[in-house]
Amino acid sequence: MFSQKFQTLLLASIAIFFAITLMLFPKEALEASVRGMNIWWNVVFPSLLPFFIVSELLISFGVVTLLGRFLEPLMRPLFRVPGVGGFVWAMGLASGNPAGAKLTSRLRKEKKITQIEAERLVAFTSSSNPLFIFGAVAVGFFHNPALGLVLAVSHYLANIFVGILMRFYRQHEKEKLSTNVEPGTNKRNGSTKPWLTVLHEERQKDGRSLGQVLGDAVRSSIQTLLVVGGFIILFSVFNKVLTLVHFIDVIGLALSLLLAILQLPIELSPAIISGLFEMTMGAQRVSETESALLMQQVIVVSFLLGFSGFSIQAQVASLLADTDIRFQPFFIGRLLQGFFAAFIAFILFRPLYLEGQGMTWFSNVIPAFGQEIDIHSSWQLFLSISPIVTLVFLILYIFLQGYEQLKKAVPTK
Repeated sequence: MFSQKFQTLLLASIAIFFAITLMLFPKEALEASVRGMNIWWNVVFPSLLPFFIVSELLISFGVVTLLGRFLEPLMRPLFRVPGVGGFVWAMGLASGNPAGAKLTSRLRKEKKITQIEAERLVAFTSSSNPLFIFGAVAVGFFHNPALGLVLAVSHYLANIFVGILMRFYRQHEKEKLSTNVEPGTNKRNGSTKPWLTVLHEERQKDGRSLGQVLGDAVRSSIQTLLVVGGFIILFSVFNKVLTLVHFIDVIGLALSLLLAILQLPIELSPAIISGLFEMTMGAQRVSETESALLMQQVIVVSFLLGFSGFSIQAQVASLLADTDIRFQPFFIGRLLQGFFAAFIAFILFRPLYLEGQGMTWFSNVIPAFGQEIDIHSSWQLFLSISPIVTLVFLILYIFLQGYEQLKKAVPTK
């Protein structure tokens, strides 16, 4: 009882503290809010929305259940999760955070995976997408496309290692909880139905018309991204406020001792603390730290990408709140991936970058259609059209919401 009251007092005190700091620094808070809004508007929303919509459609049409049958021999022995987890893993790699958590919670709600399997799955399906790693970090921050290879390899290898390690999470509870999975979702339940029958049964079970499925997919995806945008803006302001009150500097003193032990420049401590809250801003500040060597910058950025930052972790926590999936395994997975990615980046920096291999990955590639690959131009093109995509889909969302409310207001005959 006392601990609960103390927690209430602590949360209330933190809220009051931030309310006071917002009144003391309104201009800086507004600038931080606009910065977070720009990240969401120009990058996060247009890059994640297509994957979210397609994922919803694939689940509704039974494609995910069918894929689960084929991926079961890979996912079950390697990660101890059902075959449908392969779809979540692939979409998480392709679209980035927090797609893995969204799809995992959706599969858990439909009882296609157990609670323990969901906690294993969400722990290693959180990752940054290749466009962000190569475009935003390597090209946008470091102005060096070759670094994208080192960052990507270390990031995704660490992702796999976390998944293999998490297969041992609560393994003694597997048999007790596996009975919650609906029959026919994977091989262990003895499903031998033809693939077309599986698709048809899943489609019939859903029961919605094509138009309703499309509308629900768009609405659900945009609602999730609106929540994501709120967290990005909130943590952008938090980060700025904590910097203004020198809270980050105080923590930086303690972090400096750890950096000295690891033989890393203590000047990186403010950037690391910033990245612990929001990895995008942290990665940018690391790239601007001139006193650090390039390899040291890559190691730190690899850790921040793996840890994902409290902003993304808060987004995941909000997505998991509607299920019985516990947040602790996800947080442990972020710590593990951060340290694994940093260590792998340290090991692979020389063979992938310094020894000339990384230098020629992009310059010596001959495209199939005779055009040179220009990651910088591709990233700039994406940034130029992304605001239009965001605006169009937000207008569409308003229309769909208005149409839905109108249907509820007008009684059916």
